[in-house]
Amino acid sequence: MMMEPALAINSLSLSIRGKPILRGVSANVGAGEVWSIIGPNGAGKSTLLKCLMRIHGGWTGKVLLRGRDLAVFSQRELARQVAYVPQAGGNQAFPFTVREYVRLGRYAWSGFFGSPHPEDATRVENAIERTDIGGLAQRTLDTLSGGERQKVFLAAALAQGSGLLLLDEPAAFLDYRHQAEVAALIRRLNQDCGVTIVSVTHDVNAALQAGGQVLALRDGEAVWNGRADDLADANVLQSIFETDFRFLEDPSTGLRLVVPQGERISA
Repeated sequence: MMMEPALAINSLSLSIRGKPILRGVSANVGAGEVWSIIGPNGAGKSTLLKCLMRIHGGWTGKVLLRGRDLAVFSQRELARQVAYVPQAGGNQAFPFTVREYVRLGRYAWSGFFGSPHPEDATRVENAIERTDIGGLAQRTLDTLSGGERQKVFLAAALAQGSGLLLLDEPAAFLDYRHQAEVAALIRRLNQDCGVTIVSVTHDVNAALQAGGQVLALRDGEAVWNGRADDLADANVLQSIFETDFRFLEDPSTGLRLVVPQGERISA
């Protein structure tokens, strides 16, 4: 018997002020899978996530979340099923300590008049431990680096208790060390906690390293959908990005990595 997908996107289209942004995008995301959404700038990647979170309305098509139409979920029900983590950049002023912010992730489970859920404390401390941010717990978010703040956002999403995690370029604006740490953390959330991951990235190599499945968008349309192992192909990448790539092999993992083809600039 085939299992029902965690997320089924069927012919999702969106226009904003008469301009088509997404055009008939479809994909079936299985429970526990890892998906990367790639494509050129302006392809509609982040917009697709915002439609799934109902941040953007007015789209057409159909989205099923665990077999139920996305439209029938209350906002609280949706938050119990799906967590959204934005990019780490920006100058938002969060007047919270790390522990307070992670506790906010439990809002969907609070009772009448905001009364706490019996599992709140355990879920919060477990999320802080799993994301290794215990040493930051008493600091305020405005004192953290972008990489530290992204870990806090992931901890809040984990505390939320949702089975599906939508990530909007989780490694954007981060240095190499924090990129590696965030990628390892996302991998653990999937492998150890069974969280389904759908992550937007502009980095083809990040999608290759994440493994799983890849959905490629260009000009709002799905132009490729397949296994990450099949992405490192000259014809596939040219069809997505309309440029040529060179291929390198990672000597430690054997993973095929890509770089855009270009002329060397002489000193």
